[in-house]
Amino acid sequence: MRKYEIVVIIDPDVDERQVSPLMDKHLKTITEAGGTVDNTDVWGKRRLAYEIRKKPEGVYVVLNVTAEPATVKEMDRLMTIDEQIMRTKVMRPDAH
Repeated sequence: MRKYEIVVIIDPDVDERQVSPLMDKHLKTITEAGGTVDNTDVWGKRRLAYEIRKKPEGVYVVLNVTAEPATVKEMDRLMTIDEQIMRTKVMRPDAH
C-alpha cells in the first residue's frame, strides 16, 4: 500500500452540498479494496489558471489516501468518466 494525494476539480455548477456525497461515491472504490481515506480537505470554489470546459472556476478537493496503485488508478479512471468532475491529479508525496 502506498500513500497518495489526489487533487480533484469539480464542476462549479455542482451544489456545495453535493460535493461530499460525490467524493464519498468515488472513495468507496478505495475503501472496498481495503485502502484507507486519511484526509478529505474541501477547499471550495477557486478561480482556475485557465478555463476548463469554458468554466473559469472549479471546486477544489484534496484527498489523502493509502491504497494499492491499481485501486487508485481505477478510482482516477472512474473520476475521469464522471461528468461532474473536470480534472484530477494523482501524486505520490513520498516519491521524490
